[in-house]
Amino acid sequence: MIVSTQEQPETGRAEVSIATEDAGSRLDACLARHLPEFSRNRIQALIKQGRAHIGERTIVEPKYRVNEGETVVLELPAPENADPEPENIPLNVVFEDDQLIVIDKPAGLVVHPGAGNWSGTLVNALLYHCGDSLSGIGGVRRPGIVHRIDKDTTGLLVVAKTDKAHQALSEQFADHGRTGPLERAYSALVWTAPGRASGTIEADLARSASNRQKIAVVRHGGRHAITHWQINERFGPIGEEPLASLITCRLETGRTHQIRVHMAHIGHPLVGDADYGAGFKTKAARLPKPLRAKVEGFHRQALHAGLLAFAHPVSGETLKFESPLPADFAELVAGFRALGTSMTKIKP
Repeated sequence: MIVSTQEQPETGRAEVSIATEDAGSRLDACLARHLPEFSRNRIQALIKQGRAHIGERTIVEPKYRVNEGETVVLELPAPENADPEPENIPLNVVFEDDQLIVIDKPAGLVVHPGAGNWSGTLVNALLYHCGDSLSGIGGVRRPGIVHRIDKDTTGLLVVAKTDKAHQALSEQFADHGRTGPLERAYSALVWTAPGRASGTIEADLARSASNRQKIAVVRHGGRHAITHWQINERFGPIGEEPLASLITCRLETGRTHQIRVHMAHIGHPLVGDADYGAGFKTKAARLPKPLRAKVEGFHRQALHAGLLAFAHPVSGETLKFESPLPADFAELVAGFRALGTSMTKIKP
């Protein structure tokens, strides 16, 4: 088998010579095997577009069976510009190479353009920051989003810069760390405290029937969701019911609003969560005036993606990143800590 690629001003091409071991394979599978920088879905799309040629023939069926001695020429169009426009938005870059970039996202930054947020997003910022280092995801010059965190959640996020990285990282996130080093941990400040030091929430999630903007726990028809939690500190006067607690949540699945909905489901919504913790606003009335003012002025859920680990999509090396609590979150925790702690900090 021989593979060669040639870059030209408007397009490129890859040539794959079919050897004995490849004979009888599907065209898309064969090309995906020998061109690992492209996902199989991307190769199938190129074939269907008429970009695969064997001699004078154009092959448009991905299931075409290749024969020994054939040379497949695959046209590689130059990546198109993504619809979102590049914007010079400051980013806290934790790590970057030619395959991926890890960002410590601030509160208020939407990850991907969408209804009501067509500009000012992380994607707009990455298009500006990464520029020509984006080799194209699915043939479009754009960053490859493999996971997201809510607009007002802070913390670590990895984004692919190439098709190969996008495919490999997507597979890791789909596997949820069951067979690899993927790990995600969040710090959450919740109202009161669970009765145990740790636990697991396993409850299916779906769009709320009463409010499509929200997620709800459902018995039937939802997506499987598992959150593991561990108390780090309980806050409040000794001998009294804790007013709040700082916990670590580790995701076994990655559903929309998963931690927020799961913690509210067991009766401990996140401080500041107007969507899922509105019923706990009266808890702030029990707080000393200075802390009450901090809580009432904290207009987002107290949730921070503080740990992210995964295998590098090319080298296989395990990369692990940690991010401290942002200043406003840390200040809020310090205010609760000043009330007293009924339990010393323990390791998750």
